[in-house]
Amino acid sequence: MENIKQSHVEVRGLKLHVAEIGSGPKSVLFLHGFPEIWYTWRHQMIAVANAGYRAIAIDFRGYGLSEQPSEPEKGTFHDLVEDIVALLDSLSIKKVFLVGKDFGAIPAYLVAAVHPERVIAVVTLGVPFVVPGPSAVQNHLLPKGFYVTRWQEPGRAEADFGRFDVKSVIRNIYTLFSRSEVPVASDDQEIMDLFNPSTPLPPWFSEEDLATYASLYEKSGFKFALQVPYRSLTVDMGINDPKVTIPALLIMGEKDYVIKFPGMEDYIRSGTVKHFVPELEITFLPEGTHFVHEQLPEKVNPLVINFLDKQSF
Repeated sequence: MENIKQSHVEVRGLKLHVAEIGSGPKSVLFLHGFPEIWYTWRHQMIAVANAGYRAIAIDFRGYGLSEQPSEPEKGTFHDLVEDIVALLDSLSIKKVFLVGKDFGAIPAYLVAAVHPERVIAVVTLGVPFVVPGPSAVQNHLLPKGFYVTRWQEPGRAEADFGRFDVKSVIRNIYTLFSRSEVPVASDDQEIMDLFNPSTPLPPWFSEEDLATYASLYEKSGFKFALQVPYRSLTVDMGINDPKVTIPALLIMGEKDYVIKFPGMEDYIRSGTVKHFVPELEITFLPEGTHFVHEQLPEKVNPLVINFLDKQSF
């Protein structure tokens, strides 16, 4: 970990926090989800660097050590897409591998769809190809206490999270979202109330990991994180019939709660997703949860590296 260099890069008027290791001719840009941050990729960054790649992970704008936009409540996925392209320009990277986890999969696929000349291949974990818009997540098919629905309501998550310190919020979400059940609160509960204080951290997530996450979110708070992805998930990107025509790999844990989103498992297993990503390979890991890359790096890292190694540059 001590070999990972930390810096800030000016991107579209904001300083983005960039972590980097390795110096190979091919670059891999890692895109985090929520409640993650650049540090979520610690295992993968070291592995791909050792395999001869330049590994880069960022904190998205408004997250961790990256600067906040002036109007976070107006943020959309479009901002993340443009940030990624501008970052590649700033780092003089013509073409890149993109690896996205959770909502980080969305801008990874969008950059590949809109700027295919900049992307060699895409790897996503936990979330398949999804485009923001009114039908991105079928909230209406889940109970009204569905966590996405709750967090999309202005002020509600802020009040829920605000009852705890940042470290407790991260602990609660990591523990809750490691389960295979979709997080759904009853009418007299908030999402944080679903957490049982006697539940230990997942065995693959240490107190030191928790402290690192907490320190980064203490810097940024959750304001932009609630806007992007949750409150901007229904904002149409204006992309007609998006296609990702480059090679792609989807890694899903069989115990990932996202598989239980309405229609999600059929969308993946039936191959419908390949209508949008024709060159998609899909791998399921039987014991994998939503945080499969942190839980099972010894399985995820070879899958990622073998996929990267197969691609021509």
